[in-house]
Amino acid sequence: MKLTRRSFAVLCLASVAPVPGQAAEILSLDRISGYLNGLASVRSAFTQINSDGTISTGTLYMRRPGRMRFEYDPPETALVLAGAGQLAIFDGKSNQAPEQYPLWRTPLHLILKRRVDLGEETMVVSHVFDGIATSVSLQDRRRPDRGTIRLVFSGPPVELRQWVITGSDGTETTVVLGDLDKDIELAASLFNIALEVEKWKR
Repeated sequence: MKLTRRSFAVLCLASVAPVPGQAAEILSLDRISGYLNGLASVRSAFTQINSDGTISTGTLYMRRPGRMRFEYDPPETALVLAGAGQLAIFDGKSNQAPEQYPLWRTPLHLILKRRVDLGEETMVVSHVFDGIATSVSLQDRRRPDRGTIRLVFSGPPVELRQWVITGSDGTETTVVLGDLDKDIELAASLFNIALEVEKWKR
């Protein structure tokens, strides 16, 4: 099926729909913090809608703290890696070295920290419930130029469903997650930026 803006919107709604027989309710910051801290390793399919309206799919790997990998499905050739304190963006259509940024300068840093405590953090700028899902928006108030990340959770039981990253220029990138495979064995090499650079040179 070809993904369009309309089908993506339907997918977003379906991804956070409550389970029949269970009443959705606002999730406390402490409960969400405990859930995030319990995500040691995760694998999930994802659908991404970019700021220009294009849609991509792929597989997400996350190993907390500090490591994440976005593998995109063909025909996309991009790869995004977080590891060793860096975020690297590989563009398969370019012969250039990957763009790299300190991870702490990106919104992803806020969920990849070793310990998340949203109840004590000053980075929570909103905590709302729309009748279906709980959304928490996070931003480093001292450095708003690094953007904002809005996490969307269903529950109870708590489950991370999607996030939206808003850049300082207002552009948005939304990632909708599929079912999460948790506590799985993920090789450290998946998040090794230097190793991936060598592969891309070949």
